[in-house]
Amino acid sequence: MTNLDGTAATVALLIHDPPRRELDDDLDPGKSKTSRSIVGFLHGHRKDIAIALGPLCALLILAFVRIDGAHEESSNVSAGESKIAPMLAILAWVCIWWITEAIPVGITSMLPLVLLPLFQIIQADEIARAYMNDTITLFIGSFILALGVERYQAHKRLALKTLLLFGGRSMAPRMLLLGFCVGPAFISMWISNSATAIMMVPMSAGVIKRLLEPDTPSLESIHVVDVDPQAAQAVASAGDDPESRQEIRELLRRISSKALTTLDGRTLEQGSGINGATAFHARQYARAIVLGIGFSVSIGGLTTLTGTGTNLVFLGIWNSCFPSAAAVSYLQWFMFAFPLGVAMVLFCWIMLCVCYCPRSATPTISSRLNRSSIEEELKSLGSISFAETTVLTLFVVLAVLWLTRSLGTSFGWGRFFHGYVDDGTVSVVMAVFLFVIPNRLVPGERLLDWSHCKKLPWDIVLLFGGGFALAAGFKASGLSAWVTQHLNFLDNAPYLLLAPVVAVFVSATTEFTSNNATATIFLPLLANAATSNNIHPLLLMITGTIAASFAFMLPVSTPPMAVAFSTGHVRMPDMVLTGFLLKLVGILLLFALMPTLGSYVFHLNAPFVSVLAT
Repeated sequence: MTNLDGTAATVALLIHDPPRRELDDDLDPGKSKTSRSIVGFLHGHRKDIAIALGPLCALLILAFVRIDGAHEESSNVSAGESKIAPMLAILAWVCIWWITEAIPVGITSMLPLVLLPLFQIIQADEIARAYMNDTITLFIGSFILALGVERYQAHKRLALKTLLLFGGRSMAPRMLLLGFCVGPAFISMWISNSATAIMMVPMSAGVIKRLLEPDTPSLESIHVVDVDPQAAQAVASAGDDPESRQEIRELLRRISSKALTTLDGRTLEQGSGINGATAFHARQYARAIVLGIGFSVSIGGLTTLTGTGTNLVFLGIWNSCFPSAAAVSYLQWFMFAFPLGVAMVLFCWIMLCVCYCPRSATPTISSRLNRSSIEEELKSLGSISFAETTVLTLFVVLAVLWLTRSLGTSFGWGRFFHGYVDDGTVSVVMAVFLFVIPNRLVPGERLLDWSHCKKLPWDIVLLFGGGFALAAGFKASGLSAWVTQHLNFLDNAPYLLLAPVVAVFVSATTEFTSNNATATIFLPLLANAATSNNIHPLLLMITGTIAASFAFMLPVSTPPMAVAFSTGHVRMPDMVLTGFLLKLVGILLLFALMPTLGSYVFHLNAPFVSVLAT
């Protein structure tokens, strides 16, 4: 997720106000030409400007910011008061480069390795440990297992069977649309959101092709060919943090070797054999399917602790800030986030049915749908292989072990290891099995080899490490204690409004900034805000973590939304309006669930005695 191009707004203004532009040009043509030159220069050098802006802001903070911590009662703040301004400078530098993506996100994430020792905040050996901990091994192990599922197309078989199940023999349009919401959501609980979107969007286009083909000879060019493997791999490995918007656009344009024909009104209505009403219903249903995939992929990812990067960022920062507090288990997260995800997917489906698939349109759409296209694609996968069965079994075993490691204070298999084994341990064990078990397809070949691990999103791994390193710098410099002392104005804020206010602010920010970077920046601040006001930190931190996944409104907000928009079936107003409604409902659900279900699952009403680690 990157910042919107400044020229887009400029072009929009010129298009929507041509008379004013012409008048201004007549009055002062030199001024208009100069303005365009300035805009063009800024756009052409936007990365250079962003690169310079990071260290420049850091230098300004070092030069002009003086924080006197002598009045603080905390001895930790007094000891580290001279380091607070340098830590603020480092934070500003890293955040600016993260937000603008001036350089690759993974490279920016390594800055703390240099800056924290350079300013004598944390020793180099100590800060390097932040880049490999149990949270990061949890991500690496689970992602390797997801690569195994993708290699043998087990996720594709599961998605196709889901569509057949929901569509039924008659392929009811609304139930099929529910399948396009539930299937991607479930798949993205376990594998990369980007990979799920790349897989599901071509499937959706195949259904749309069948919907349009019978009476539409002028649209025979609408078809989907095999995904370009290099483009798909590049987009999937980009994760949620592509180096720049331009690069991801270039990748998305290569997803299919032939572009899908845009279903605009003029194309359909001029096609022979399609009247205006039928064209309108087909166009609307196409939009509903594609939007359903884009939204559901992001929703599904937030329901499991390993489903999306922001959840793992939360886990690492929670363990880092509150090492003496009880860890948030996989089961706890699932018990809270899964009902939230189910409610959001159901609302997404209802919203899309109301907006794009009204009851009056279902007979027309249903008459053009059949099961043949989906059944043919499922048949092309062949019978299920030993390799496919094995990777699915390993994934199921992994999920069961995650869910049952800690069942309260005295139950769960983890107690037999006296705290030495964590979720990351289990994840790595299951990943190792992939390199041991033969696939029985090629003699001597295992389920995976190291060449497949080149698709691991190492930039995300480094981003996790950079976030954990900054959190450690917060504590070591005394910045966390200083922030805590200066957030007492929240004492007068209504308790029930804290969660929705945090959700609104974070969810607005994440439309323009990487989900993971948003969580990395905000979670340490929310932890400090909570402790300074005697609020259970999980109330604000879980709210902020989940809200960081509410990026639904813009094509560049996440790779899944970009993939959906690239099909040509979705207009910008459709995405903005429906995305805003879904975001609003998500915030309202957080407002309702955090003080109720959240209090029960995470024990938010119990006294929280742990303090920020120092």
